[in-house]
Amino acid sequence: MARMLEGPVPEESEQASETPCAGSCHAQRVLQTLNAYRRSGTLTDVVLRAGGCDFPCHRAALSAGSTYFRSLFRAGEPQQGLTVVPGVGPAGTATAAALAVVLDYMYGAGARLRTEEEAAAVLALAERLGVAGLREACARFLEGRLRAANSLALRRVAAAFSLASLAERCGRVLRQAFTEVARHADFLELAPDEVAALLADPALGVVHEEAVFEAAMRWVRHDAPARRGQLRRLLEHVRLPLLAPAYFLEKVEADDLLQACGECRPLLLEARACFILGREASVLRARPRRFMDLAEVIVVIGGCDRKGLLKLPFADAYHPESQRWTPLPSLPGYARSEFASCALRNDVYISGGHINSRDVWMFSSHLHTWIKVASLHKGRWRHKMAVVQGQLFAVGGFDGLQRLCSVERYDPFSNTWAAVASLPEPVSSAAVAPCAGRLYVIGGAGQDGISTNKVQCFDPKEDQWSLRSPAPFSQRCLEAVSLEDTIYVVGGLMSKIFTYDPGTDDWGEAAVLPSPVESCGVTVCDGKVHILGGRDDRGESTDKVFTFDPSSGQVEAQPSLQRCTSSHGCVTIIQSLGR
Repeated sequence: MARMLEGPVPEESEQASETPCAGSCHAQRVLQTLNAYRRSGTLTDVVLRAGGCDFPCHRAALSAGSTYFRSLFRAGEPQQGLTVVPGVGPAGTATAAALAVVLDYMYGAGARLRTEEEAAAVLALAERLGVAGLREACARFLEGRLRAANSLALRRVAAAFSLASLAERCGRVLRQAFTEVARHADFLELAPDEVAALLADPALGVVHEEAVFEAAMRWVRHDAPARRGQLRRLLEHVRLPLLAPAYFLEKVEADDLLQACGECRPLLLEARACFILGREASVLRARPRRFMDLAEVIVVIGGCDRKGLLKLPFADAYHPESQRWTPLPSLPGYARSEFASCALRNDVYISGGHINSRDVWMFSSHLHTWIKVASLHKGRWRHKMAVVQGQLFAVGGFDGLQRLCSVERYDPFSNTWAAVASLPEPVSSAAVAPCAGRLYVIGGAGQDGISTNKVQCFDPKEDQWSLRSPAPFSQRCLEAVSLEDTIYVVGGLMSKIFTYDPGTDDWGEAAVLPSPVESCGVTVCDGKVHILGGRDDRGESTDKVFTFDPSSGQVEAQPSLQRCTSSHGCVTIIQSLGR
């Protein structure tokens, strides 16, 4: 006994480090031995029959690795020594080969998968038999084999077995490689709902919208008699205004299926109007998808510094998706302030300014330079500009002595200004927004210098003004934009975003702002209302930026402006990201 106690005693840490290894190696050897016994039929006590093949196995091993067999053997087999595996064979989704893979895994030999089809069959059988761990092994294998060519097939597998990671990866591949995916036969076999969902994805990885149109038409033509009724539904998700005009004329309007589809005609007319008039309607189909070589950018022009003493010469474009600023050529004659700005056919116009300026400049997005165009008839500042039916309107303002009721219309084709019907009541610093073919002038300072709540509506077809329901506020230094036939009004140091529905002549409240501002920049980009800069309640310019999403009703803070700015120009245009 004394000799047995002699010598160094191993420390607890050494013993602990050896135990798991010994246990793991021993368990592996036992499984390898059992698997060898299974293959040779040694000591087997049950036979699995599947798809015409017999697999001698051990009840204990099957019960340890499968909840199905554990329950089956506890309940007693219907036929002594022979068990038919359900769902395997000609009538089932799995094959005898799939069962062989499952048994290898259960006996510790791992899962040797060769094809996506085999992995799907093994996954189905493993789910039926309740083999823990094999589900994850199959999912990892399928993720490793994921390609554009099989992404639709694997997405069906992911949906059938609730494989969240595989589903997410399939969705990513579908978006990134949509053009290639749409060429494969699997795309042509999709259900209408699946095709519509793909075409509607704003993150679809296409450089040009033509690829989306061609995919939609290829799917319809695969079975035109049965699918022509889906044309309108699919075409709603194709952003026709983003097609090249020549392509639209030659390939879209001339298409025989589309010519025969009366329901598609409004979509074709909408696209044609966008080609002629620009993007003034702010419809979803006129916005670039996220990964196109074109993108909506917000152009911020000039303005005043924090204390309102300096007039800023800068013009910059901001891409909200990448949060990248790009400098543009400086604003000509930047010593002015409180000018008006707007976008017409993807060019930026500014007019007037302090004091009593008649100048009008256009920033050509194509030429990337400022060009002076025809001057206003009447010098003005604290006025607004808006676009209706492809023509530019300069509305009201101040000339240094009095508020103005005069309104001028600019025709870009003839480069001329002409007077139209005057405002019923003169205003300056009002909110002006086009909506549903009319112009709305909201609030502002009246002739007596007192802020008004009046809403003045101009019908350019009739050249007439009318009064609508008054606003629930009397303010000046307001801004307004329209989106999906609703006008959103902010500024005037109001703490809320107000809405106006021209169709019903009703006012409402959309959201509460984190902090009130006036003389801010407001524009619509990516379906959201962006509120940039402005003066706070202390009279100082701010660099804060907020977005309001009408679909969620949420106001969110965004990255700040490059500098504190108020009384600046703020519009949205489409720009090549390569510029």
